[in-house]
Amino acid sequence: MFKLDNKKAIVTGGGSGIGKAVCLVFGRAGAHVFVADLNKEAAAATVHEIESAGGKATALPVNVASQEEVLTAYASVGAFDILVNSAGVSHIGKVETTAAEDFDRVFAVNVKGVYNSLYASIPLMKENGGGVIVNLASIASSVGIPDRFAYSMSKGAVLAMTLSAAKDYVKDNIRCNCISPARVHTPFVDGFLAKNYPGKEAEMFEKLSQTQPIGRMAKPEEIAALILYLCSDEASFITGSDYPIDGGFIKLNN
Repeated sequence: MFKLDNKKAIVTGGGSGIGKAVCLVFGRAGAHVFVADLNKEAAAATVHEIESAGGKATALPVNVASQEEVLTAYASVGAFDILVNSAGVSHIGKVETTAAEDFDRVFAVNVKGVYNSLYASIPLMKENGGGVIVNLASIASSVGIPDRFAYSMSKGAVLAMTLSAAKDYVKDNIRCNCISPARVHTPFVDGFLAKNYPGKEAEMFEKLSQTQPIGRMAKPEEIAALILYLCSDEASFITGSDYPIDGGFIKLNN
């Protein structure tokens, strides 16, 4: 079950964090993985890891905020089967502490980046006879998160774009879903704690972990496993859905 043999998959943000975990899982499942990332070295490292395990992978250096770059990069892949939009950035702040340049930066990557990726991918998927798209939304798409104004805006847009694309292309055999993680332990989290809470990293890590009722953050591999399922033939009846993967955050926090 959940095999991706003979499938071609593009994963944005594939050089680190959740995107990298998705690339590695897809590689083990038999897909030819195109690791799309702004960081060429990180993309190459993910490719090396996949190939070392016997999988197929190709680095695809691209800035998802640039439609021209995305169109060129995806055209070089040709018709393909799976798209995972994982590339994203964060910002800490309420509306009154969010500068215009910070808002624009988050919008450019998290919203326009997903749009650019969809814009370039859907014609190639239609040419291929269909495909599967999974977008990375967030619990912030559905519930209020303190000090995440711009980030929440962007992830709410991702959820809306997912539903719209699912509706528009269901007759083209293109499935489109999104997932909404709570906190995931990635290098971004470690960097955030080191920068903002020097000397108190362990204490703050535990505090953030406990915001999930299950008592810990997710592992990137757990997120990747859900994405693998949604992209597999076993999930062929699923489209236009958002899947919280949040340790109980949305439903159990009162």
